Amino acid sequence: MDDNSRFGPSSRFKFGLFFVILICFVESIIFVEAQNLDEHGFKELCNMDLASFLPLPYGSLPNMVCKPVWNSYLLRYSQAKDNVITIVLSTIYTSGWVGMGFSSNGKMINSSCMVGWVNMEGRARIKQYHIKGFKPSEIKPDEGHLPLTSVPPLVVVREATMYMAFQLKFNTTLKTQPILLAFSSKHPHHLRLTVHDDKMSMNFDFSSGNADSNVASSPSIIKNKKTHGVLAILAWGLFLPFGAIFARYLKHKDPLWYYLHVVIQFIGFLFGIAAVVVGFSLNHRLHNYIPAHKGIGIFILTLTILQVTAFFTRPSKDSKYRKYWSWSHNCKWCLCKIICVKLGFTLGVASEENFLVMHLEALD
Repeated sequence: MDDNSRFGPSSRFKFGLFFVILICFVESIIFVEAQNLDEHGFKELCNMDLASFLPLPYGSLPNMVCKPVWNSYLLRYSQAKDNVITIVLSTIYTSGWVGMGFSSNGKMINSSCMVGWVNMEGRARIKQYHIKGFKPSEIKPDEGHLPLTSVPPLVVVREATMYMAFQLKFNTTLKTQPILLAFSSKHPHHLRLTVHDDKMSMNFDFSSGNADSNVASSPSIIKNKKTHGVLAILAWGLFLPFGAIFARYLKHKDPLWYYLHVVIQFIGFLFGIAAVVVGFSLNHRLHNYIPAHKGIGIFILTLTILQVTAFFTRPSKDSKYRKYWSWSHNCKWCLCKIICVKLGFTLGVASEENFLVMHLEALD
C-alpha cells in the first residue's frame, strides 16, 4: 500500500498544517536563542583589547564598566577616585557623525556634546558642541560645559566601528546622569552638524552601569522594527508557506489549488517586498552591521521574485520545456534550504527570513 492510499488529501493537508504550527513554536524558541547570542556578542566586544589600537589612558581602563546602551552603541567607562571618568563610546560607523551628550534634564537644548566623525578626506575629527537651539547655526563647535581634562579626545575607526574617546573631571563622583545619543549619515559641513537621523535620551547610572528602564528607544525605530517583523512573518511565515501547502496537498481540487496557490503566493510576495523596504530603512537609520541577516534576506527575496516570474513563464503541460520549468521551480527552494538552513542557522541568525526555509524543510 503506497502513501497516497494510506493518507487521503484531507489528512495530508492537516499534516502540513500541523507542521506550520510546530514551526511557529520552534521559531519562538530560536528568537529567544538569538537574544542570548546578541548578549554573548556584546560580551565578546567588551573583552576586546583596546590597547591594540587606542593609546593610554583609553586603551587600558581600570575597573572598566562596559554596557550596550542603544542599537549598536557600546559604552565603556572607568571612574577614578579623583572623580575623573574616562569614556570610550563605540558603534558601527559608515559615514556621517556620532554624538554623545550630557544634559541636565534629558533635553537637547543647553546640553553639551562630544561629536566624532571622519571627514571626506579620511581625517578623524572630534569636537565639543554646545546646543543652544534646534537650528544648525545654534549648535556651536568648540563650546560647551563638559569638563574635559588635558588628555586629548580621540576618534578611531577600526573594522567599520568608530571608537570615540574622551576624559572628563567632575567635582563629585558622576552618578545618575541624563545622556543623549544621536547620529547622522551626513558629514558636518564647515563644522556645522547636519540634522540627526535618529536620537535618544536616557538616564544612565555611572555608579552601577544601569540605564533608566523607563527610557525606551526612539518610538519611530521601535515602530519600524515591529513593522519589519510583522511584514516578514506575514510573508514568509504565513502566506508563502500556506501557498506551498495548497499546491502540494490540494492537487485533487483542480483548478482551485492553482488559483489559491497563485493568489496567496502573490500576496506573500508583496508583504515580502514591503518587509525588505522597511528593513533597508532600518539598516540605514541604525547603522547596524548584520551582513548575514541582510544577505540571507536579500537572497530569499531574490528567490521569491524568481518564483513569482515563474507564473509568467509557465509552459503548457504538453510543452517539452515543462519538465525543465518544474525542475527550476523546485530547485530554487532546494537552494534556499541548502544555503539558508545549513548556513544561516550555523551563523546563528534567527531572522524572519529563516521562517520560510523552515516551513519548506517541513513540507518536503
